Amino acid sequence: MIEIHAVSIDADNPYEIASWWSRATGLPLGEGDQPGDDEIMLRTKQDPFLLFLKVPEGKTVKNRVHLDVNGMDGRTRDEEVERLVGMGATVADDRRRPDGSGWVVMHDPEGNEFCVCRSQEEREAQS
Repeated sequence: MIEIHAVSIDADNPYEIASWWSRATGLPLGEGDQPGDDEIMLRTKQDPFLLFLKVPEGKTVKNRVHLDVNGMDGRTRDEEVERLVGMGATVADDRRRPDGSGWVVMHDPEGNEFCVCRSQEEREAQS
C-alpha cells in the first residue's frame, strides 16, 4: 500500500498560481513561501497537499491529472463557477445537464484544467 503525499502541479510562476489557488480554496501558502521560489505548497488539513513546481516548458496539452472541486460554505456549483470566473478562471467545457447533475470544466489562469462539481448539499437534495 502507498500513501499519496502531494499532488504536484507544473507552473510557469509557482507563487502566482499557488496564490490564486489559495484564494480559490482558502488553503494557506506554505510557511516561508515567497515570490520567485521554485516550489510553493498549499497545505491541506491532511495529506495530500498541493505542490506547485516551476518548470521550464509551457503547458501545451490537456492535463493527464486534474482536480475536481465543489462549492463550500453554502455555495452551489453554479455560484462557484461564477466566483472562479470572477477570479480569472475560464470555462472550457460546460457539462451541466438539465436535471441539475453534471460539472463544468475550467482552466485556472495558467491553463490547468479542473472541474467544478455539485456541492454535497446539492447531491443530497437531488437523491
